[in-house]
Amino acid sequence: MTISTAIDSEDSRTRSGLGRALAVINMIAERSPQTLGVSTIARELELPKAVAHRILKELVGDGFLGFDEETKQYRLGPGALAVGLAALRALNVPDIARRYMVRLVRGTGETATLSMRQGWSRVYVDQVLSPHEVRMSVSLGTSHPLHSGSSSKAILAALPDAEIEDYLDNHGLERVTPATITSVTRLREEIARIREQGFAVSLGERQSGAGSVAAAVRYSTGQVFGSLSLCGPQDRFDPRTCAAHGALVAEAAAEISAEIGFRTAPRQAGARGGAVSDPQPLVLRT
Repeated sequence: MTISTAIDSEDSRTRSGLGRALAVINMIAERSPQTLGVSTIARELELPKAVAHRILKELVGDGFLGFDEETKQYRLGPGALAVGLAALRALNVPDIARRYMVRLVRGTGETATLSMRQGWSRVYVDQVLSPHEVRMSVSLGTSHPLHSGSSSKAILAALPDAEIEDYLDNHGLERVTPATITSVTRLREEIARIREQGFAVSLGERQSGAGSVAAAVRYSTGQVFGSLSLCGPQDRFDPRTCAAHGALVAEAAAEISAEIGFRTAPRQAGARGGAVSDPQPLVLRT
């Protein structure tokens, strides 16, 4: 019994030390490229300064962090880069997104799709079909311009302003259907609307008779991977439903982005990170 208690106590101390070290690493990673000093780290993580200094010294010694002798500031080191690159190589965005697509279909009854940006176009890479007899389906692998349909517009609106202007100036706004936006002025207004509400809406812009909503999915770097969408017959996408479906898609896209490393803002001191568990079923609020 005494041996068991000693082992439990030692494991507890190890977990506590590991948790503190991970909190330090996460904080420095989230503030990067900003560098941080030991006083800031200790204060915001509510650690004794001596403890924070010991953790930092060990992480620098292992090459996980770098230390600037002149400024006395810490940054990520080559060890962190190696781990980060290994994690990126292991990411399979369609595999991660599929759980959320299944959740969306169960919650709304419409088809969910995943598109990936490919230069100035985007390509459908996966879908989960609606259970309805009358439903939308897409052809995987097909390429579509970035101004036509909600999946495309969600990607376009998420790009940096300079890239948007490049697209508007140098890539003709081809009319795909009578509802496609072909006016640069109107498309700029649409991009502003998408950015404000967090998702794009299309009513027949890429395919006549189809309605859809979509939101952008981002890599850890903030670059756009592509977009997540819900689509179905246009008569099932009235304004109220578009707003409800759009909110669900935006939430799911944000969760996928978070799972592949994207962070919109640093977490508060003391917040704990962790793996994302399987999503809970969504219920459409009407």
